[in-house]
Amino acid sequence: MIGKIGGTYHRVKGLKLFFLMILSFLFVLGTLTSCGQKAEEEAPAEETGVVAKEGVITFEGVVKTAVGNYMYVPQVSGFDLYLSGDFDSSTLIGKEVKGEGEYTPERPSLLIVNTLEVKDESGTWQPLYTRSGEPTLEDYIDLKARESYFPLEELAYNKAELWEGKEKVKVYGQLEEITKEGQEPTYRIIVFNDKGKEVGRILIDNLTSFAQYYLKKLHLYDTFWFYLQVKETVPWKVRRRTRELFHAELEFEGLF
Repeated sequence: MIGKIGGTYHRVKGLKLFFLMILSFLFVLGTLTSCGQKAEEEAPAEETGVVAKEGVITFEGVVKTAVGNYMYVPQVSGFDLYLSGDFDSSTLIGKEVKGEGEYTPERPSLLIVNTLEVKDESGTWQPLYTRSGEPTLEDYIDLKARESYFPLEELAYNKAELWEGKEKVKVYGQLEEITKEGQEPTYRIIVFNDKGKEVGRILIDNLTSFAQYYLKKLHLYDTFWFYLQVKETVPWKVRRRTRELFHAELEFEGLF
């Protein structure tokens, strides 16, 4: 009788431990997944320089990457900073800035800068920028918009029907820069299948500022999901010889 009761006790205790282990595993997995999705498209963040209040965020930090209207400040974790109007943010790379920006749930990863100051060589803060009007955000692609890009799978030079008739697609691969003496560099994407084998090449006619910004921001990586606007198809004979499939505009690249 004692042995039976003891065996039942140990079985119950073992089941409790088992379920506690399962719950702990699910909690850790959920936490890692959440943090991974947040951090996937930003460089490792430094000490936070963000204070939020009623939809307005006060920030301070050093500009790490900037292209056109977009800036990345590691201390402003989870956000891309956007400055409206005709503003070249690349002049601020390496400089310490502070300011206020507007956050909205419709653009959860974007902070629209309202005011910006920059620290000069003497350590004094100088007013630099004040927002006027609404941002155009012509090339910005948020998470919801990315869902409309059709993933191209099993690409091949003789399967033009996969991309023809589609405006927005995404492919997984690597961006390659082609340089020729005396000419501007051109770009193409080397597309891989799920086994890492090259299956085709896509010629890039243009890169948006947002795409260029993310290439610099994600410089530690060399393979991405590329979000493209499809242009004209490469002629059959050229496709068969070079595996170059079609022309496109590169609008965004990300790790998922």
